[in-house]
Amino acid sequence: RTTTMVSKEEFDKAAEEVKAYAQCTNEEQLELYGWFKQANIGDVNTARPGMLDFKGKAKWDQWEKCKGTSNEDAMAKYVEVVEKIKAKYA
Repeated sequence: RTTTMVSKEEFDKAAEEVKAYAQCTNEEQLELYGWFKQANIGDVNTARPGMLDFKGKAKWDQWEKCKGTSNEDAMAKYVEVVEKIKAKYA
């Protein structure tokens, strides 16, 4: 499936809109985190958090899953996830 390109403005708008959906599941929040980091920073560039940092490891692992994705594609994936969340909780 091809990803539709989105503008930085559409990405920023989606990032703002999703804040209204506090009822997102942990999985949805992690997916958003991974695509957001990939879109803004690129491939993971930090060491994996330590054994007792469960939340940090989950976030790092999710970002690692996005590795190799261009920032344009990551922005599009992020917006796609936000749209699914909006439809699910509307």
